[in-house]
Amino acid sequence: MLGKEIVIDKEKCDGCGLCVKACHEGALALVDGKAELVRKDFCDGLGDCLPACPQGAITFRDPEPRPSMGPSTVSLECHASPMSGYQWPIQIALVPPTSDFFRGTLVIAADCTAFTLDDFKRRILNGRPVIIGCPKLDDRARFDKILTILKENPIDKVCIVRMEVPCCRALTNIVNSAAAQCGRQVKVVETVISRGGAMVPADAAPAPGIISL
Repeated sequence: MLGKEIVIDKEKCDGCGLCVKACHEGALALVDGKAELVRKDFCDGLGDCLPACPQGAITFRDPEPRPSMGPSTVSLECHASPMSGYQWPIQIALVPPTSDFFRGTLVIAADCTAFTLDDFKRRILNGRPVIIGCPKLDDRARFDKILTILKENPIDKVCIVRMEVPCCRALTNIVNSAAAQCGRQVKVVETVISRGGAMVPADAAPAPGIISL
């Protein structure tokens, strides 16, 4: 959960289920006729459910502050180091669609994956070009650039890397659609990362054209 914590007033809740439908993260469910936060770890704290409730039964509160670590906090200095296949930029919104590094296999990854999977660069990139974005928070129009990238560059394979959370599945649909419209054969494979940082099997019934790793 990010930022705020959700609070549901069971007395006000009439069990209409509109908040459950509005929650794209799958964090809410109806339990015994009342809305309930069943997956706190799925809640992003952005409040999509708030305006959906006609009874005003949903509010947010600031989470209790965590104990300060005080003097034990250490400042880390980050150093950039040379690597095979180095490229910049990597954000979908910023990368030029005809960049000369777009060739062969392209990795299209959700933002969170690189910070969730240990050793992401070695295990996933291995020198291959990459673009990143968030299918939930980024403007959907930015992802239209993926189709242009596939049309204008000699890319024959796309590796999708996404989180297992529901909102991240949109990345699969976006890439699959772009591959189908680019006018040539592009192989699409998918790797799914769990919230705990492990690679997990893709959905049992992948979307057409998606090959599970």
